Amino acid sequence: MTLTSSVEHKKYIKISSGNYRVWAEWILDYEQYKYPDDLDMVSKLIVDNLEMKFCPPRYRDENMGNPLFGHCYHATQALYYFFKDANLKAFAAPCKIAQQHWWVQDGDNIIDITALQYEAFGVDPPYDKGKETKWYGWKNRPHRKSQNLMKLVQPSANLYFKQYEEKPKKVY
Repeated sequence: MTLTSSVEHKKYIKISSGNYRVWAEWILDYEQYKYPDDLDMVSKLIVDNLEMKFCPPRYRDENMGNPLFGHCYHATQALYYFFKDANLKAFAAPCKIAQQHWWVQDGDNIIDITALQYEAFGVDPPYDKGKETKWYGWKNRPHRKSQNLMKLVQPSANLYFKQYEEKPKKVY
Protein backbone atom coordinates (compact mmCIF):
# COMPACT_ATOMS: atom_id res chain seq x y z
CA MET A 1 0.00 0.00 0.00
CA THR A 2 1.33 3.38 -0.88
CA LEU A 3 -1.10 6.16 -1.71
CA THR A 4 -3.66 7.55 0.72
CA SER A 5 -7.01 8.23 -0.90
CA SER A 6 -10.63 8.84 0.03
CA VAL A 7 -14.06 7.81 -1.18
CA GLU A 8 -16.93 10.17 -0.35
CA HIS A 9 -20.62 9.36 -0.27
CA LYS A 10 -22.16 12.82 -0.28
CA LYS A 11 -25.66 13.68 0.95
CA TYR A 12 -27.40 16.44 -0.99
CA ILE A 13 -30.25 18.87 -0.44
CA LYS A 14 -32.07 20.37 -3.41
CA ILE A 15 -31.81 24.16 -3.39
CA SER A 16 -33.67 24.77 -6.64
CA SER A 17 -34.21 23.04 -9.96
CA GLY A 18 -30.85 21.52 -10.90
CA ASN A 19 -29.09 23.12 -7.93
CA TYR A 20 -27.98 20.95 -4.99
CA ARG A 21 -25.84 21.47 -1.91
CA VAL A 22 -23.89 18.90 0.10
CA TRP A 23 -25.13 18.91 3.70
CA ALA A 24 -23.12 15.87 4.91
CA GLU A 25 -21.01 12.97 3.69
CA TRP A 26 -19.60 9.61 4.67
CA ILE A 27 -15.86 9.60 4.02
CA LEU A 28 -13.54 6.61 3.88
CA ASP A 29 -9.83 7.46 4.07
CA TYR A 30 -7.82 4.43 3.00
CA GLU A 31 -4.61 3.26 1.39
CA GLN A 32 -4.68 2.33 -2.28
CA TYR A 33 -3.11 -0.96 -3.23
CA LYS A 34 -0.54 -1.44 -5.98
CA TYR A 35 -1.94 -2.65 -9.28
CA PRO A 36 -1.40 -5.30 -10.62
CA ASP A 37 0.91 -6.60 -7.86
CA ASP A 38 -1.78 -6.70 -5.15
CA LEU A 39 -4.72 -7.69 -7.37
CA ASP A 40 -4.98 -11.33 -6.27
CA MET A 41 -4.59 -10.48 -2.58
CA VAL A 42 -7.18 -7.66 -2.67
CA SER A 43 -9.62 -9.75 -4.71
CA LYS A 44 -9.42 -12.52 -2.12
CA LEU A 45 -9.82 -10.07 0.76
CA ILE A 46 -12.93 -8.59 -0.84
CA VAL A 47 -14.51 -12.00 -1.49
CA ASP A 48 -13.60 -13.19 2.03
CA ASN A 49 -15.33 -10.14 3.56
CA LEU A 50 -18.62 -10.31 1.67
CA GLU A 51 -21.52 -10.45 4.10
CA MET A 52 -25.20 -11.20 3.59
CA LYS A 53 -26.09 -7.66 4.71
CA PHE A 54 -24.38 -6.31 1.58
CA CYS A 55 -26.49 -8.51 -0.71
CA PRO A 56 -29.69 -6.84 -1.97
CA PRO A 57 -32.71 -8.46 -0.29
CA ARG A 58 -34.13 -9.77 -3.59
CA TYR A 59 -30.97 -11.86 -4.09
CA ARG A 60 -30.52 -13.24 -0.57
CA ASP A 61 -32.34 -16.55 -1.07
CA GLU A 62 -30.15 -17.39 -4.07
CA ASN A 63 -27.08 -16.15 -2.20
CA MET A 64 -27.59 -18.80 0.52
CA GLY A 65 -26.29 -21.50 -1.83
CA ASN A 66 -24.17 -19.27 -4.04
CA PRO A 67 -22.23 -16.85 -1.80
CA LEU A 68 -21.03 -14.58 -4.62
CA PHE A 69 -24.52 -14.07 -6.02
CA GLY A 70 -25.79 -10.51 -5.60
CA HIS A 71 -22.41 -9.05 -4.68
CA CYS A 72 -21.00 -8.02 -8.06
CA TYR A 73 -21.73 -4.28 -7.79
CA HIS A 74 -20.27 -3.40 -4.40
CA ALA A 75 -17.45 -5.97 -4.68
CA THR A 76 -16.45 -4.51 -8.06
CA GLN A 77 -16.79 -0.94 -6.83
CA ALA A 78 -14.57 -1.70 -3.82
CA LEU A 79 -11.94 -3.27 -6.10
CA TYR A 80 -12.10 -0.26 -8.42
CA TYR A 81 -11.47 2.21 -5.58
CA PHE A 82 -8.69 0.15 -4.00
CA PHE A 83 -6.91 0.53 -7.35
CA LYS A 84 -8.28 4.02 -8.03
CA ASP A 85 -5.19 5.28 -9.86
CA ALA A 86 -4.83 2.16 -12.03
CA ASN A 87 -7.23 3.51 -14.67
CA LEU A 88 -9.49 0.46 -14.49
CA LYS A 89 -12.82 0.88 -16.26
CA ALA A 90 -16.20 -0.15 -14.84
CA PHE A 91 -18.25 -2.42 -17.10
CA ALA A 92 -21.79 -3.73 -16.83
CA ALA A 93 -24.12 -5.88 -18.90
CA PRO A 94 -27.71 -7.03 -18.73
CA CYS A 95 -27.87 -10.42 -17.09
CA LYS A 96 -30.62 -13.05 -17.26
CA ILE A 97 -30.02 -14.31 -13.73
CA ALA A 98 -29.70 -11.00 -11.87
CA GLN A 99 -30.72 -8.06 -14.08
CA GLN A 100 -27.18 -6.58 -14.30
CA HIS A 101 -23.62 -7.84 -13.86
CA TRP A 102 -20.60 -5.66 -13.03
CA TRP A 103 -16.83 -6.06 -13.42
CA VAL A 104 -13.78 -3.92 -14.23
CA GLN A 105 -11.40 -4.06 -17.14
CA ASP A 106 -7.82 -3.11 -17.73
CA GLY A 107 -7.89 -2.68 -21.49
CA ASP A 108 -9.19 -6.03 -22.77
CA ASN A 109 -8.30 -7.82 -19.52
CA ILE A 110 -11.54 -8.66 -17.65
CA ILE A 111 -11.27 -8.58 -13.86
CA ASP A 112 -14.38 -10.13 -12.37
CA ILE A 113 -14.06 -11.20 -8.75
CA THR A 114 -17.62 -12.57 -8.60
CA ALA A 115 -17.55 -14.51 -11.89
CA LEU A 116 -17.72 -17.89 -10.12
CA GLN A 117 -21.37 -17.21 -9.21
CA TYR A 118 -22.25 -18.15 -12.80
CA GLU A 119 -21.00 -21.74 -12.43
CA ALA A 120 -24.06 -22.59 -10.32
CA PHE A 121 -26.26 -21.61 -13.28
CA GLY A 122 -24.14 -23.31 -15.93
CA VAL A 123 -23.72 -20.11 -17.92
CA ASP A 124 -20.94 -17.66 -18.64
CA PRO A 125 -20.93 -14.08 -17.39
CA PRO A 126 -22.40 -11.68 -19.99
CA TYR A 127 -19.12 -10.07 -21.03
CA ASP A 128 -20.15 -10.12 -24.70
CA LYS A 129 -22.92 -7.62 -23.90
CA GLY A 130 -20.79 -5.47 -21.59
CA LYS A 131 -20.23 -1.77 -22.00
CA GLU A 132 -18.08 0.68 -20.14
CA THR A 133 -20.36 2.51 -17.76
CA LYS A 134 -20.51 4.94 -14.88
CA TRP A 135 -21.45 3.73 -11.43
CA TYR A 136 -25.18 3.79 -10.89
CA GLY A 137 -26.66 5.91 -8.22
CA TRP A 138 -27.24 9.60 -8.06
CA LYS A 139 -24.22 11.62 -9.25
CA ASN A 140 -22.31 8.32 -9.59
CA ARG A 141 -21.43 8.45 -5.92
CA PRO A 142 -19.96 5.33 -4.35
CA HIS A 143 -22.40 3.18 -2.43
CA ARG A 144 -22.28 3.00 1.34
CA LYS A 145 -22.12 -0.81 1.02
CA SER A 146 -18.91 -0.41 -0.96
CA GLN A 147 -17.41 1.85 1.71
CA ASN A 148 -18.38 -0.59 4.47
CA LEU A 149 -16.89 -3.50 2.54
CA MET A 150 -13.68 -1.55 1.97
CA LYS A 151 -13.45 -0.85 5.71
CA LEU A 152 -13.72 -4.59 6.43
CA VAL A 153 -11.03 -5.36 3.86
CA GLN A 154 -8.75 -2.65 5.25
CA PRO A 155 -9.45 -2.28 9.00
CA SER A 156 -6.88 0.53 9.28
CA ALA A 157 -9.05 2.70 6.98
CA ASN A 158 -10.98 5.52 8.63
CA LEU A 159 -14.73 5.67 7.92
CA TYR A 160 -16.50 8.68 9.36
CA PHE A 161 -19.51 10.94 8.96
CA LYS A 162 -19.00 14.67 8.41
CA GLN A 163 -21.98 16.96 8.77
CA TYR A 164 -21.82 20.51 7.41
CA GLU A 165 -25.25 21.64 8.49
CA GLU A 166 -28.34 20.23 10.21
CA LYS A 167 -30.15 17.52 8.35
CA PRO A 168 -32.60 19.31 6.05
CA LYS A 169 -36.30 18.59 6.37
CA LYS A 170 -37.98 17.16 3.30
CA VAL A 171 -40.31 19.60 1.64
CA TYR A 172 -42.89 18.31 -0.80
